[in-house]
Amino acid sequence: MENLPIIVAISGASGIQYANKLVNILSSLNYPFYLIWTKAAKKVLKYETNYSFEDLEKKALDTFEEQDISSPIASGSHPVRGMVVIPCSSKTLGLIAHGIDLNLVARAAAVQLKEKRKLILVLRETPLSLPIIENMRILTLAGATILPASPGFYHEPQTLDDMYSFIAGKVLDQFAIKHNSYKKWKTP
Repeated sequence: MENLPIIVAISGASGIQYANKLVNILSSLNYPFYLIWTKAAKKVLKYETNYSFEDLEKKALDTFEEQDISSPIASGSHPVRGMVVIPCSSKTLGLIAHGIDLNLVARAAAVQLKEKRKLILVLRETPLSLPIIENMRILTLAGATILPASPGFYHEPQTLDDMYSFIAGKVLDQFAIKHNSYKKWKTP
């Protein structure tokens, strides 16, 4: 498969470090991607990190605001490989599950589903309520992949960064993008 860009959407859930790690790995692999930020994500970025929006933005092919519904990635005719929402808030999960194209994240996700492209939602919420579980069920039936930010430990993580790398690597695995972000499982 040619290197069609991936859409990386960052919602306002806690865990923006997962998105940062994914963006940095994609950049190091010279893999093209678009970036969508929500207003809430920009607030979370200030609370959880010491890097800036511009640090991530400069690595993307293009960056879009969440209200930019006229962007090319809002259309199924614009070629992309798929999309990941990382982290995915329960609000964003609900919008996508119910087809409410309130912003560009939800619209671009709806496009991935209708075009039968890969859509990965890295939910960073715990505990899970019944509405969240039902929204995950709806999206799974629609063809999305729910990839909770639940890192494994078989790769023997030594740092938080190792755990972020594991989740970013699992996203890359879903897109069949070769990487060495974490040590793969081997039988002892």
